[in-house]
Amino acid sequence: MNGRIISRLLGNLLFALGLTMGLCLPVAYYYGEPQAGFALAISMACTCMCGALFFLWGRSSEDTVYRRDALAVVGFGWLLVGLFGALPYYVADIFPHYVDAYFEAVSGFTTTGATVLTDIESIPKALLFWRMTSHWLGGMGIIVLFVAIFPQIGVGAKQLFRSEVPGPMTEGLRPKIKETALALWKIYACMTASAALLFMLLGMHPFDAICHAFSTLATGGYSTKNASVGHFDSLGLDVITTLFMLLAGVNFTLYFLVLRGRFNALWRNGELRVYLTITLVVSLCIAINITERHDGFFEAMRYASFQTLAVLTGTGFSTDNFDSYPAFSKMLLVCLMFIGGCAGSTAGGMKIARIMVVFKVAYQETYRVFRPQARMSVRISGSVVNEEVVRSILVFFASFILLFALGAIFMAALGLDLITAATSVAACLGNIGPGLARVGAIENYAHIPSVGKVFLAFCMMLGRLELGTLLVLLVPDFWRR
Repeated sequence: MNGRIISRLLGNLLFALGLTMGLCLPVAYYYGEPQAGFALAISMACTCMCGALFFLWGRSSEDTVYRRDALAVVGFGWLLVGLFGALPYYVADIFPHYVDAYFEAVSGFTTTGATVLTDIESIPKALLFWRMTSHWLGGMGIIVLFVAIFPQIGVGAKQLFRSEVPGPMTEGLRPKIKETALALWKIYACMTASAALLFMLLGMHPFDAICHAFSTLATGGYSTKNASVGHFDSLGLDVITTLFMLLAGVNFTLYFLVLRGRFNALWRNGELRVYLTITLVVSLCIAINITERHDGFFEAMRYASFQTLAVLTGTGFSTDNFDSYPAFSKMLLVCLMFIGGCAGSTAGGMKIARIMVVFKVAYQETYRVFRPQARMSVRISGSVVNEEVVRSILVFFASFILLFALGAIFMAALGLDLITAATSVAACLGNIGPGLARVGAIENYAHIPSVGKVFLAFCMMLGRLELGTLLVLLVPDFWRR
């Protein structure tokens, strides 16, 4: 492992992070928020200075980035982004304890959307914009953006890209991985701009429109209002937000292929079909189950489809208090926390492609009970899934469930009730945000003990990096030559 090249790349990353803080300074000036502007400026200076020190120590390193180097850069990069991303909140005295600021920052960058803020609308707009910016950067991936904009990464770009992009099968769209990263970010930015424009046309204030567009396409869930999207009480906004949550949960590779004229890629993609089927079936089931709470089936469907996609994609917005839903609807939503969106999307969860593989393997093993001589391969969208990929998916699935169980036990040991303990871990591992009970749609995480917040922040990063990239840092042999 090359410590100097890791330091150089981390230095570039921190310097870029510091510059993004500077993008929030005009907001502080426009709204007359000197304290928030000062906090952002100080945080920007500290982050850039530390980035420069990292860079200077590693500037003489070679250009080749090997797999272990890439894993270390991604793992430590996310840890450092959380630590430095918390500075604006802490310097502005938004939180009395740094742990709270760290939790909020990690939740933002991992697009989890869990918050410890009790009164969001009292926070300076410049800092709210920083919250949303952290969402947007984390949505497509700060390392993916890093790969796209820094030309000096060289051959290590492929390793960095594959270590962060979610999903079991990460394939490049173009011959050069930098072009792939740039193409994904262009699509992401255009979709964000489209959402913001539609929000404004439907009457949302430009500041709120931009912030909610950032949060929606990143499937993050942060809002500028205490009541989330429900604050606006607008059918049009609900429909558009639901649509963009649906789009954000689709593999972004498909958008690239469609733009290249390969329209058949949409209906040939099995994962997309399952994603749409789950969305429709669960929405219908919940709508039927909650019809009595609303004025007819169509209004129930409006709220059911919104909540379904908010949980399935990990966006975490709310227009209704789903914690008060009947047990059947709540159980469906808890199941969606584990499933997530499509691989290669900004959504959280285990990803539908993995769930499909697990079900296919389970079916094959059941089939072999009475026909042990049968030889079958796992196929997704007509393509055979490599046995090594199948094995890694099964390990991921088992590890995810095990970590959830151990995490729920840990949170229960801190004094939380069963439902709060279990759903807080599920919501953070799946990068959902709200859970049930004391961390429900109209609640927050402020009451969680500090050690619990640190643990849940770790769960958020585990979920965002899909377990392995962060857990590998805990393996002793990883650090041995």
